[in-house]
Amino acid sequence: MTESGAVVAVFGRRYEVETDAGQRLDCVARGKKRDAACGDRVDVRRTGPGQAVIEAILPRRNFLERADPYKRKAIAANADQLLVLVAADPWFSDEFVTRVLLLAHDAGLEALIALNKVDLAGAPAARLRLKPFENAGYAVLEVAVRPRDAAGEKTAPAIGTDRLRERLAGRATVLVGQSGMGKSSLVNALIPAAQAATGELSQALGSGRHTTTFSRRYRIDADSTLIDCPGMQEVGVFNLDFARLVAGFPDFTPFRGRCRFADCRHDREPGCAFAGAAAAGHIDARRFELFCRLRGEIGPAAR
Repeated sequence: MTESGAVVAVFGRRYEVETDAGQRLDCVARGKKRDAACGDRVDVRRTGPGQAVIEAILPRRNFLERADPYKRKAIAANADQLLVLVAADPWFSDEFVTRVLLLAHDAGLEALIALNKVDLAGAPAARLRLKPFENAGYAVLEVAVRPRDAAGEKTAPAIGTDRLRERLAGRATVLVGQSGMGKSSLVNALIPAAQAATGELSQALGSGRHTTTFSRRYRIDADSTLIDCPGMQEVGVFNLDFARLVAGFPDFTPFRGRCRFADCRHDREPGCAFAGAAAAGHIDARRFELFCRLRGEIGPAAR
């Protein structure tokens, strides 16, 4: 007999599933079921006390994944929105943010950005780097959360988490970010019972250790969940094609269909509306640079 439930944690080839009856089961998956993601609805069959095997992945309303030319990696399933966390320190990659937002758009997810550590000296520069994303229509919320000390006490009061909670209310949210941005500290601030592990910043490398080594879904309240994903440094977009890449830049929309040639690839063609808009300052030059870089990275069918 099978039972239905949701995948609430992914540990490589093992999964934690919460059944609809509220029980937690340690599960394995066989064959093609191994691509289950956090947030998936599944059917499981018990094999022993507290153990089960995933028999089927139920139909998804959306699926978020990243891909390079060799493999695809599931990020989450059945979510409503994606939250990208960046920080005033360490320096974050605007290319990483762009890539994640592209995948979110392609999966049909709303997206927002949270800037952490806004009480640090690097906050003004970080705000400037995020301005093109705001101009493109993405909401940017500011927060400041700190890890707890050895005694478990907060090292500084959290800032901005109440407003962030409002944006997460009633939704299933996927939280992503590079290592060192403070994801685990944010999870602890939003969900004190989570007790997510936090790591010290590596001063030598200028980046954080990978303190989140698996995906886990936390319940904020009865109607709101948060999937905390492992820290990522690279996000492949090889699963996109050219049309989906263009669609993922909402700030380019006013210039679509205005090129001299209908089949313009926005590369070196004369009369390209995108290039002209970037040269005139109507499209952010850095955004257009990233678009051109990603154009050469997407699937071969797009070229």
